[in-house]
Amino acid sequence: MKVSIPRYDLAALWDKHCEHEFNRRDVAATMLTMVSDPYVNHIPTMTGGVGAKDLSRFYEHHFINNNPDDTKIISISRVVGTDRVVDEMLFCFTHDREIDWMLPNILPTGKYVKIPLVAIVTFHDGKICNEHIYWDQASVLVQIGLLDNTNLPVAGVETANKLIDKNLPSNTLMKRWIESDNKN
Repeated sequence: MKVSIPRYDLAALWDKHCEHEFNRRDVAATMLTMVSDPYVNHIPTMTGGVGAKDLSRFYEHHFINNNPDDTKIISISRVVGTDRVVDEMLFCFTHDREIDWMLPNILPTGKYVKIPLVAIVTFHDGKICNEHIYWDQASVLVQIGLLDNTNLPVAGVETANKLIDKNLPSNTLMKRWIESDNKN
């Protein structure tokens, strides 16, 4: 069996890309980390872009220069393969502006949001080919007060808290959980 070894430090390439996006806020430098025909898909809101022209426009007007100043990313885990990185993180921010890519058409609420977020990033010849980004949109909507989760099986900030503390209670959304106690 032949084992394929990456020719590039994919984690370092991804870190550099994120540095350009979130710290330097430099669209041109961000685009230089990508292939000539990249795409980005934020799955919950279907935002992003296909091709350098649309993605550059998206980054310039709806993402890189659209993120709150207090945006913070906390790494939880990362898996690096031969051609991709899967990055699990906490994404934290204050909803102090319209955030087109995550909360399109929603006016600022001033609420602090903390959500688990997963990025699956594929590379080709040392450059990012595509990004698939996932998060629980219901959790975001609960945290900014647009979704009442009283009678729904969704949680707000508890999802982020549970991610960083495994000892927090599980199964809190299952009303029948307590019924199964002592059944074994």
